[in-house]
Amino acid sequence: MISRSVNIQMNSKSADRPVALLVQMASQFDSRLQIEIDNKQINMKSIMGMMSLGVENITQLTLIADGQDEEQAVSRIEEYLTKGK
Repeated sequence: MISRSVNIQMNSKSADRPVALLVQMASQFDSRLQIEIDNKQINMKSIMGMMSLGVENITQLTLIADGQDEEQAVSRIEEYLTKGK
């Protein structure tokens, strides 16, 4: 299991549908993926859970991954959140 703090810096093009894109991206990985904000953990593969966080207005969060592709998952999601790619 790994966790990584991320400072979000998304460009305007990638910020149009950030929750839907994050859920889509997380669903591509086999690992269990969580996002933690203010001591609240949500399954990144759950659109309803992610929408409840209001991710659009958050500037810092922690990514938590557990599974065989955890490193790849966290790196890819971090890249999206920091560079919008």
